[in-house]
Amino acid sequence: MTDIPHTGTPLLYAGFSLLVVILLAVDFVLLRAQGSHKVSVKEAAWWSVVWFAAAGAFGAWFWWHLKGQFGPEVADAKALEYATGYLIEKGLAIENVFVWITIFTYFSIPPEFQKRVLLWGVVGAILMRAVLIYLGALLIQQFSWIFYVFGLFLVATGIKMFLFSGQKSDLGSNALLRWLRGHLRITSDLHGERFSVIENGKRALTPLFLVLVLVEVTDLIFAVDSIPAIFAVTGDPFVVFAANTFAILGLRAMYFLLADMADRFHLLGYGLAAIVTLVGIKMLLMGVYKIPILWMLGTVAAVLVLSIVASLLLPPPARSMEGPRS
Repeated sequence: MTDIPHTGTPLLYAGFSLLVVILLAVDFVLLRAQGSHKVSVKEAAWWSVVWFAAAGAFGAWFWWHLKGQFGPEVADAKALEYATGYLIEKGLAIENVFVWITIFTYFSIPPEFQKRVLLWGVVGAILMRAVLIYLGALLIQQFSWIFYVFGLFLVATGIKMFLFSGQKSDLGSNALLRWLRGHLRITSDLHGERFSVIENGKRALTPLFLVLVLVEVTDLIFAVDSIPAIFAVTGDPFVVFAANTFAILGLRAMYFLLADMADRFHLLGYGLAAIVTLVGIKMLLMGVYKIPILWMLGTVAAVLVLSIVASLLLPPPARSMEGPRS
């Protein structure tokens, strides 16, 4: 890490937040203009490129901004932290995508209705992560030993991910889902993209609302894993927030890109488990040896590429067919 721990000024935070609001507003306008439709792989690939380019453009501007303020050494270091954090968050977000696929399949949600759920899911994810990043920064500022707690947590999480990789979630036994169904008025059928309707003179929630709640909760769970991981790369809260936000903004496009071929990447979960474990080890070794950021960036990229290539070369294990449940 550099000697400049915090680059985020109130003006920079405000400007970045305004940028995010504008990007989300454009997304909402396009959603309304296009209406309900199934997102094709071609459209998802195009949007993935757009969001990746947006993240890269911001990273370039951020480097230029810091170069003028602190000099090229700080600018280079912070830009590398941003790129590494973005790649880590983007990689770990793939696990989120796999869970979303399970949720949509369980509720038999048509592809044309999934886009709106995920857009609101992205908004909630950004807000939740902003709060978690703020709390994480406060903990690190007050207790330097919290890095070792994060490190142990990530190593344990990585081992757990490795042991349970490839196993399907059983939403039927999900405690939150059972509680929601037992305490809320839920319609038996979908009503288009609506989250609630008036039924028999009373407000009732649709199954799409249950899907949205599960999407938000799963992202909160994954955020608890991924945010400590990026704090292993940088202690700068603004860099953490920017990398996280751009990774989340492109998550919806990634979902539609992978939705129809998720089973082909059956070894990717092991690669993600390895990344989480390595990041945890990096945090545990901070007091002894600081692993270079460039090495981390190369390692994360290599693990992701190797796990994807291995998934494509090696056939997935045979599974019994199980139809979706409504």
